[in-house]
Amino acid sequence: MPELPEVESARSVIERAALDRKIASVDDTDGYVCRPHLAGQIASALTGTTLTSAHRRGKSLWCDTDRGPVLGIHLGMSGKIVITDSDGGETDGGDYWKRGRAAGDYRHTRFSLTFADGGTLRLVDPRRLGRVRLDPSFSDLGPDAGTISADEFTAALRRGHAPLKARLLDQHVLAGVGNLLADEIAWRAGVNPARTVDTLTGPERDKLYQAVRGSVADAIRDGGVHTLTLMTHRTPGGHCPRDGAELRRGKVGGRTTFWCPDHQA
Repeated sequence: MPELPEVESARSVIERAALDRKIASVDDTDGYVCRPHLAGQIASALTGTTLTSAHRRGKSLWCDTDRGPVLGIHLGMSGKIVITDSDGGETDGGDYWKRGRAAGDYRHTRFSLTFADGGTLRLVDPRRLGRVRLDPSFSDLGPDAGTISADEFTAALRRGHAPLKARLLDQHVLAGVGNLLADEIAWRAGVNPARTVDTLTGPERDKLYQAVRGSVADAIRDGGVHTLTLMTHRTPGGHCPRDGAELRRGKVGGRTTFWCPDHQA
């Protein structure tokens, strides 16, 4: 599932390749992906406009236009943004597909903009769990995991008795961390993901903060959450890449979780 780094790659692609290109037409006929808008409503709002900027907060992505409407895009669990040029060149960003995507394969396009120059922006989403909306609200999201301050993070981990992993996954508290990032963060910090946040010490919160910022930065730099250290070991029978202990597997906060029994106290 796309987490903050994957959504940042989609935002970056839009910023590099889709801004300041006039929108000639819009395909918003997928009523499930474009709900609650009726077919034609997004097209009516966006046709003739240009995207002027691309933004992200946590896993949420949106684009401003020169005439006011805001285009919100949620990648769901398998979404990519694919942008083509008038000469057929293309680039994409978003979820990591282990099997990749062949150039020119647009079979799973759920929403698209066609630019006046002949190029396109497409939401390609095999599982059809993405979402496109006009003027979305993000007021319920917490601070972005990539930019949250140390004070904000410390405050988020002082309230209540939730397990650490559940708190990291709470988008109202910390926007952008998903299941895989949460395991990497707890592993880097050496903290058991099932520990309740009220039991964490000051030094442990500091380590977790550094792990959040470091994990997000490393994944953005290297191409996604799948590149992080723990990910290739996060399987039944996998071993900790730090000390070699066999990883434990269980449920924390309702999510499948891996941790090292030796160094994650």
